[in-house]
Amino acid sequence: MEHDGQLKLYAAVAGQLKEAHARVRALQVPEGVRMALTRKLLVITAVAKHDLADAARRLESFTTDLDEGRIPTEER
Repeated sequence: MEHDGQLKLYAAVAGQLKEAHARVRALQVPEGVRMALTRKLLVITAVAKHDLADAARRLESFTTDLDEGRIPTEER
């Protein structure tokens, strides 16, 4: 049963990551900001390979930040 729960969580995280990447691509922000956001998503993807629950928490935080307009300033 636990395996089924992990598969469902994996599918949920994968779908949310796909949606988050699409949202980042659609943002009207400077390229440096888009790159910073994409790097954060890549870190979350890497974390998902080792700790799915932590990745889900990080992705939730990332999505909340996007929803609330907390976007990093352009990096130089």
